Amino acid sequence: MSQAEDDTGSRRDFLYVATAAAGAITVGAAIKPLIGQMNPSADVQALSSIEVDVSELGVGEQLTVKWLGKPVFIRRRSETDISEARDVMLDDLPDTESRNLNLQDANAEDINRTLDEAGEWLVMIGVCTHLGCVPLGDAGDFGGWFCPCHGSHYDTSGRIRSGPAPENLLVPVASLTDDILKLG
Repeated sequence: MSQAEDDTGSRRDFLYVATAAAGAITVGAAIKPLIGQMNPSADVQALSSIEVDVSELGVGEQLTVKWLGKPVFIRRRSETDISEARDVMLDDLPDTESRNLNLQDANAEDINRTLDEAGEWLVMIGVCTHLGCVPLGDAGDFGGWFCPCHGSHYDTSGRIRSGPAPENLLVPVASLTDDILKLG
């Protein structure tokens, strides 16, 4: 093999490596903004955690706040609401999962859906699990929420009792400290 043939081979190898490197850099530069656009915007990240003052909320009253673009129902339940919810047997529920993001693998008993052991504070994402409508409070056959779009009835613990909705209303990550409810 002559020196000229050896130089041609190493130049060719260099061109292959340089072309592959330029292609990889171009693909990386094209993909980076596509991946970056999937991240939440700054205004959404700023609202990922909010605090709500619930000191003015009386027993039996409900407050609806917007969090992450969704309504959140905050209800301070009365003794009647609590006792009705706690008297329900799990066998009577279409969905026996708590759907409480604060707990792992809990059943749908009322105590597993509230923020406190007494059961006074109930916080849920106010979106029907059937087609994403917003249920009406203090309505329906079970005194909780009623979705008029397709007829789903939720009880005073936000559990589906009848209608086409497949799951209980979701309980978000939340905590209550000194009349301040923190969502997220």
